[in-house]
Amino acid sequence: MSDATNNTLLQEGASENTAGTVNSEAIISLRNISISFDGENVLQNLNLDIANGSFVTLLGPSGCGKTTTLRIIGGFVDPDNGDVLFNGQRINDLPPHKRQLNTVFQRYALFPHMNVYDNIAFGMKIQKKSAAEIREKVTEMLRLVSLEGFEKRNVNTLSGGQQQRVAIARALANDPKVLLLDEPLGALDLKLRKDMQVELKQIQSKLGITFVYVTHDQEEALSMSDVIVVMNHGVIQQIGSPTDIYNEPENGFVADFIGESNIVDGIMHADRDVSFCGARMECVDTGFAPDEQVDVVVRPEDVVVVPLDQASFSGTVLSTTFKGVHYEMIVEIPDQDEDWLIQSTVAQPVGEVVGMTVAPENIHIMKKYTGDYASDIDFEEFPEAAE
Repeated sequence: MSDATNNTLLQEGASENTAGTVNSEAIISLRNISISFDGENVLQNLNLDIANGSFVTLLGPSGCGKTTTLRIIGGFVDPDNGDVLFNGQRINDLPPHKRQLNTVFQRYALFPHMNVYDNIAFGMKIQKKSAAEIREKVTEMLRLVSLEGFEKRNVNTLSGGQQQRVAIARALANDPKVLLLDEPLGALDLKLRKDMQVELKQIQSKLGITFVYVTHDQEEALSMSDVIVVMNHGVIQQIGSPTDIYNEPENGFVADFIGESNIVDGIMHADRDVSFCGARMECVDTGFAPDEQVDVVVRPEDVVVVPLDQASFSGTVLSTTFKGVHYEMIVEIPDQDEDWLIQSTVAQPVGEVVGMTVAPENIHIMKKYTGDYASDIDFEEFPEAAE
């Protein structure tokens, strides 16, 4: 990744810093962070800058180290090596309550014996703020999370979504510089989760503070984030905008983890000239060695079904499934180890031989990936902190 790309990503939200230097634009910087549990490396020399006012998501499968990273930032876990910087100042030795941040957990940790008002006011009472200040701030927070009129409600009578709003309001009431969110929507049903995704992004945009969000849900990350940090085995795989992560994955793991992908072997003969699935096709990628072995990525929605005489390659339909807005078909392509997944608005019968082609801009070329793909990983049982 070039310096120019790093600078752009930092302005948007996050960048990987491998030099170990202090970046004046970053509100949070992680430098050479490593940690292990029971002999298992959970984070390996991780470096990351997070810009002020951004919505940054740490995304990856269970055991990738994303929650551990969040807990190190929050002060709940100490790294074996490395530094945590806040506005350029080392905060490794600061306890969580002295850091200018708050955390929202998946388990909301509300006080069951307190009403909504007292839950939100709790931190401010600890700080011995005046009753007038507390009342004004609680009112502001209730308005922010759309819970006006709920002040005297017992939190045990609230729905899951309402309880989550109270937890967010309580975390924001102390005016943190950074809000850490550890899979906060995981306990909600699908509709509530989607509604809360929209609300969280609106809250972050309105307040303008930094959100660092942890999830394994790709759609959640793509819909809310300014920048996504994809992790696997304690290592950052790629940092980029949602569009870049989806359309231009840097390796096979990212391509496989972010949505469905067809990943096949290919040969990059020259700039914009690639062969795969027995076809030689035009693409838009450059910068590879002549006849370099590469991974070719094609999204299912980018495969176009065409008459056989117009096809770049063909295959036999093994299954067809109606998905509401389109059909998903599994297609067997001769001499390929893996079947292809394609999407079309027209169903093709099982056993039919179909022609396929892909537009040059929808053929993504990557350096050959030698690690595990997301669908192949057999994750060991890490301690909870390693999730």
